[in-house]
Amino acid sequence: MSPVFDCRDQAELLAGMRQARQAIGRGELIVLPTDTVYGVAADAFSASAVARLLAAKGRGRQSPPPVLVAGLTTMRALVAEVPEPVERLVEAFWPGGLTIVLPAQPSLSWDLGDTHGTVAVRMPAEPIALELLEECGPLAVSSANLTGKAAAIEVDAAVDMLGESVAVYLDGGASQTGVASTIIDATGLVGPAHRPVRVLRDGAVDRAALRGILGDLLEDDPAEAGGAA
Repeated sequence: MSPVFDCRDQAELLAGMRQARQAIGRGELIVLPTDTVYGVAADAFSASAVARLLAAKGRGRQSPPPVLVAGLTTMRALVAEVPEPVERLVEAFWPGGLTIVLPAQPSLSWDLGDTHGTVAVRMPAEPIALELLEECGPLAVSSANLTGKAAAIEVDAAVDMLGESVAVYLDGGASQTGVASTIIDATGLVGPAHRPVRVLRDGAVDRAALRGILGDLLEDDPAEAGGAA
């Protein structure tokens, strides 16, 4: 049985963080708390580790995982460009529940799956996650569940679904919100032919808050426009 560390206990936190760092270094998977739901994480620069993550969840390469980062500096190293409106979004909503899709830095040698040259990045508002990101670098992180099942908001649910495919489980208690991050596609802001920012998944940051930052750069919600069936 893979170990579960109660990170609310200082001794277990230290031991769990040490084992989690070692597992990431070996290309294994860990489960960690985030500010949204529990995540299953792998070294973003290990193709075999990312493949292991997708396999554990029962997902294919057509569903590449997002990448968690420790801040804007790391984001700049992973993406081709950070447009000024995205800088405003980061200032407003990071750390927090906003995942931003941008063109990936073409010089990076990594394999997250069929990304079509993009990467989805987020900075979580969770101390355990941020400490690991500072120490281990960017992590490919997807919700800690089997595809088609509800995302785990407590570590026991993640253990039940993922079992020994994960090397180390870090228990931070119940998720703060249990609401997954909002995902936006900001690739249209890069390059000469600007296109609006699209919401790919509604979540922790609502459209009104996004529009407060982006204004007309946010694509209209089809439901608001009366176009939803």
